[in-house]
Amino acid sequence: MTDPATRFAEAFAACPLVAILRGLTPAEAEGVGDALVDAGFTLLEVPLNSPDPLTSIAAMAKRYAGRAMVGAGTVLTPEAVAQVADAGGELIISPNTNTDVIRASVARSLVSLPGYYSPSEGFAALAAGAHALKLFPADGASPAFLKAQRAVLPKDLKVLAVGGISPDNMAQWRAAGADGFGLGSNLYRAGKSVADVARDAAAFVTAAKDLA
Repeated sequence: MTDPATRFAEAFAACPLVAILRGLTPAEAEGVGDALVDAGFTLLEVPLNSPDPLTSIAAMAKRYAGRAMVGAGTVLTPEAVAQVADAGGELIISPNTNTDVIRASVARSLVSLPGYYSPSEGFAALAAGAHALKLFPADGASPAFLKAQRAVLPKDLKVLAVGGISPDNMAQWRAAGADGFGLGSNLYRAGKSVADVARDAAAFVTAAKDLA
């Protein structure tokens, strides 16, 4: 099997956007997932504080095998990493820099994408084996904040801006050094119709292509 770093690199190159599906229910997973994958998304995250998230992850991982990587967000403990792995998830995404979670993810051959805010957190995450980093919350920072960090972070490191991202502000974050983006409530929120998700997914994918 291809190693996780390579799988992530290929998915990220195809579409550098992570769909954050907080609040998704298993009943919605297929419809929402189809809308996103059909629009071009290759990275899907179901936060663990969603209703019955492991059921959604298992269903989506099976349905989109070979088309998209599916995993969990808001992963806070090594025990949760194991649960996601057992459900078939491939991505472990956290809001924080927890080196135990990162190491547990790497040990299970999962992609580790932890949240960070300071260079100290970023380098600690990389030392533990993180495959990429997400600046979170980006809407509590600024593009200039990221630009200053990119001066010291590894040049080949993928950094995603997460929090408050819209098609209208992606260009300024990209200019500051963001390689990709995590998209939350501007893409999906609990109860949003599949048609509206499809519309907004298309807008984000178009904006990302315009930055390429």
